[in-house]
Amino acid sequence: MPLSSRVLLAIMALFFPLAALASGAIDSRTLDLTSHWAGFAGLAVFFIAYALVIAEENLHLRKSKPVMVAAGIIWALVAIVYAQHGDAHTAEVAVRHNLLEFAELFLFLLAAMTYINAMDERGVFDLLRVKLVTQGYSLRTIFWITGGLAFVISPVADNLTTALLMATVAIAVGGSNKKFVGVACINIVVAANAGGAFSPFGDITTLMVWQKGLVQFGEFFHLFVPAVVNWLVPAAIMSLAIGNSSPDPVKEQAVLQHGAFVIVGLFLFTIVMAVCAHNFLHLPPVMGMMTGLGVLKFYGYYLKRRQHFLPQVSYQDFSDTAMATEGEQAAKPTHSEVAQYNIFKSLERAEWDTLMFFYGVILCVGGLGTMGYLSLGSELMYGQLGATTANILVGLLSAVVDNIPVMFAVLAMRPDMDVGQWLLVTLTAGVGGSLLSVGSAAGVAVMGQARGVYTFFSHLKWTWAIALGYVASIWVHFLLNGKMFT
Repeated sequence: MPLSSRVLLAIMALFFPLAALASGAIDSRTLDLTSHWAGFAGLAVFFIAYALVIAEENLHLRKSKPVMVAAGIIWALVAIVYAQHGDAHTAEVAVRHNLLEFAELFLFLLAAMTYINAMDERGVFDLLRVKLVTQGYSLRTIFWITGGLAFVISPVADNLTTALLMATVAIAVGGSNKKFVGVACINIVVAANAGGAFSPFGDITTLMVWQKGLVQFGEFFHLFVPAVVNWLVPAAIMSLAIGNSSPDPVKEQAVLQHGAFVIVGLFLFTIVMAVCAHNFLHLPPVMGMMTGLGVLKFYGYYLKRRQHFLPQVSYQDFSDTAMATEGEQAAKPTHSEVAQYNIFKSLERAEWDTLMFFYGVILCVGGLGTMGYLSLGSELMYGQLGATTANILVGLLSAVVDNIPVMFAVLAMRPDMDVGQWLLVTLTAGVGGSLLSVGSAAGVAVMGQARGVYTFFSHLKWTWAIALGYVASIWVHFLLNGKMFT
């Protein structure tokens, strides 16, 4: 078969995720539905659903809705076919296994999102933003500071939250300078995605690889230098388009709410517990995260009781009263307006659309995998193209198709690869989405925040520079971590 045909088939294989996360090879009880009407129908349903996901910005349709419906239809097809063969149990066992996979990811992310929201409510991110916009830095300095902070913060706070925070800074500083805001937003998206690639907490794809035990916690940091290169190469090129002029002065002040730094400390302690639970106790990392969430809720009880005795301290979403223009003072609420601190407000503000999207993706992946596409995709991707070519291709596909279903497909195939190759696919899946603005959650979110300034086409103008960073990071990975390839 010609190479071009094999590449085309490989791309087709990755466009429909192939199996549940921990599925092994198809056993004797599993029906091969890859040439059955139900298999074709399942693929059609998934393609339609994912087309609606891609068109989210234009349709204003939340991405979770089509994949949740698609998951139900796909599993209904699986159950019908198995029932026709007199098997009423295999489909049930398979879907329960997928629900367990989702439960681990869901609870882990819910705990992390709650901590991020709690820090936001206490004014931690407001303080960081105000410190940056009031220092009188030049535009080029702000460009490098926001990019650097995005790279440093995203391994802990996740790339989506980090990109939104730093984009807020860039927009506040740039003001009417659309050229600066556009280029700065591109730099922030690239930096946030690169920073998330070398930490299990920085991106959903790295979290999945870590939870499956394919790469140990400390081994992810072998990707630190390649990730730095991935960001620095395009950043150095794009910085040439920004002058040394200074932005309009911004005078603003921020006040931290009581307990802000305690919550930051508890978050770091929770991360340590998750790592220890996985590495030393051989428990799922989610156990450490949920224990830490319980500790946060205890601290939330303390804050609530404190406000009961100090009614002048009020709870405000997004710390409205904590932000005021210099020289002004936020109006103090009356006693009747005071609301007690409630940790469940932070839980409510979790990205529920994103969490439900993961449910739909995992269940769709599991359903299509139960139909039998695992062995086919594994042979096309890793049998004929080879691990290196396939893993680089994964990164390119992540720019078009969200990296989450692409990584699900790779984990479902479970190809026989050494640690070096698993790190390679972790890197490419994490940073490949930076090639296009729609290739990562961070890019899509920032497009919404800087609407009309940071757009698909403004990002596309710099794709060539980002591609240079993509190639350079892969080369550096092979250069520095060659001993991890066998």
